Order: sequence, then C-alpha cells, then structure tokens
Amino acid sequence: MPFEDNPEYFKGRGAQVNTHNKFLKSKYVLDHPEGLDEPFLENEATQYYYENPKKIVSESNSPDLQNMHSINPYQGCEHGCIYCYARNSHEYFGFSAGLDFERKIMVKPNAPQLLEKYFNKRGYQVTPIVLSGNTDCYQPVERKLEITRQLLQVFLKYKNPVSIITKNNLVLRDIDILSEMAKMQLAHVNVSITSLNEQLRQKLEPRTVTASGRLTVIEKLSTAGVPVRVMAAPIIPGLNSNEVADIIRAAAGRGAVDAGFTIARLNGSIGDIFTDWIYKAFPDRADKVLNQIAECHGGRINDTQYGRRMSGDGNVAESIHQLYKMACNRFLAGKGMPAYDLSLFTPLGGRQTSLF
Repeated sequence: MPFEDNPEYFKGRGAQVNTHNKFLKSKYVLDHPEGLDEPFLENEATQYYYENPKKIVSESNSPDLQNMHSINPYQGCEHGCIYCYARNSHEYFGFSAGLDFERKIMVKPNAPQLLEKYFNKRGYQVTPIVLSGNTDCYQPVERKLEITRQLLQVFLKYKNPVSIITKNNLVLRDIDILSEMAKMQLAHVNVSITSLNEQLRQKLEPRTVTASGRLTVIEKLSTAGVPVRVMAAPIIPGLNSNEVADIIRAAAGRGAVDAGFTIARLNGSIGDIFTDWIYKAFPDRADKVLNQIAECHGGRINDTQYGRRMSGDGNVAESIHQLYKMACNRFLAGKGMPAYDLSLFTPLGGRQTSLF
C-alpha cells in the first residue's frame, strides 16, 4: 500500500511524527483504557502565533556563513520540507521539530519597524541582508499578512541590498519592488529547486510550488532584470543526486545566472523525522539513502564539522561535486550574480534632519 493511502498518514504534511522536544521534561500521549500509550497526534489546521521580538536581524559568525545577516519574518514553515535544517530551531519555542514545525507558525508583524530601527542605529555599516536565512519568507500566510513585502519596501527606502531565498511563486507579487532594486544592483533572488520529478517533489516538499512553477518564477524575474541563482538544495544521495545537471540546465535555460548546492545532513531531531519518513515513502531504498548520506558526513547522518557539514566529503560527495562543476561549466559559463552596490545606502530613508 502506498504510504499516502495509509489512514495514519498525515496528508499534506512532510513529517509524519512529532519528535520529542529535548528541552521539555514531558510530552502529550493518548492514554488508552487498555493502558497503551501512543504519541498524541492530530491532523489539525495550521495555527499562527504572533510575537513581537525586540530585534529582527540575526548576525552569524559561523565559519560556513561568515558575516551573514538574515531576517526571518516567520518561524516554522508550512511548506513541510522533510529535510529542512530549520526544524530544530522550533524546539526553542517549546514545539516539536516534526509536525509542529509545519502547523504552528510564529509570525513577527513588527519586523518592518525593527528593520528600519536597525538601519538607523548609530554606526550601522551597510551590508546585504538575507530574507529567509532559516524559513521561507514567502510561505502561504505571507499572501495575507504581507510582512515580507513591507520589509522589501524598507530595503528600497534605505537602498540597502537584499538577497531572498524562496521556493514559492508568491515572490512574483513583489516583482515591482525587486525590479526597481535590481536596477540599482540591490537585489538578488535564490530559487530553490530540489527535484524536477513531481512525484518526488510532492513527497519531499508537500506544500510547495511545482518545479515547473519555480522555473517560471526564474524566467519572469530574469525577464524583469532581477538576477536569479538556482539552489539545487539539498542534494540527497540516492534520491535526487542524479538530477543536479538537469536542474542547473533547466534553470539556466530560463535565465538563471548562477547556481549553488548543499548536501543533506540530518542533525538533531531531523534524523528521526527523516528516517521515519524515508522508510514509509521509499522503503526499498531507505537503507541505501541513509548510508550514502552518512558516507558524506564522516559515517554519521548528522554533521557539525565546519566546512564539511554543508558540502560533504568522500566518494559520494565528490561525485556530486563533479556533476555540479560540470553543469556550471556547461550551462553557466561566463555568468554570475552581479556585485551589490553598497554606496547607495540612504541614512534615515532619505528624510531630512535638522542641524539644530
């Protein structure tokens, strides 16, 4: 029986379990009269939790992401990508990295105001800021709340460079702002494509736009003058590793000027979530996939070693690297993302201030 037809399968969700939050001492279970306890799971609708943080820009000092500044207007993500590294961060809010991550979304409505405050800090040095360093800034609720659009309006107002990472075609709603910023070399967009195989995409990323839809996003943004990089990420050995060249070729044909990739790693609770999923979704190759992921990360499916954790090493990783390099040389030769113009930043958003 296909696991989608299993009555216990949570349709429209990536994770099929709520893993235990290591920060909590207790967890909910269903208490049966027979005395058998089972995990407490409900296929409930997505819930939204509004918070008002005191700061919105995160600054990373990781050797893998040096000097990366990012904004996440949402925590948790309804897209439900089974492999998402951001799942672990949901445990800090008291939730599970599993189903909770997809259906309990933290919303930050004051993000635009905090960004403007950040730009007006004394001594601020202009730097590109990434939208979606953790979770997608264009997930479904953005259509209604427009927090990301308001953030982009602040970026344009101050003429501060911005880079977006997304797999949702909602980004096209803001093509007016992005094209205006691109004319000043202030905007980059990174479109993530994990697979061109629609059946695989539906299992890996149940609430995302199709690969065909994302290629259309690349084409429309490129036509509007917005530079686009395709992110073939993450590459999962034994699942989509054979698609690296095809993804880059398809994206380049629609106007992408650059590419990037990462190799899947299953840190923290993601290891349990992914393992549960792979044995349900692809039981015939589950062992092979897990073993090859481990081979890329020193023999373990999780990896915290800087330099290796995102790109992997070993024979399996090297074959992926070679495919990637060959595809870039063939389809993206002589192209690349344009440099940002850091000289246009406008303090106080162009407002005149008194000398007295």
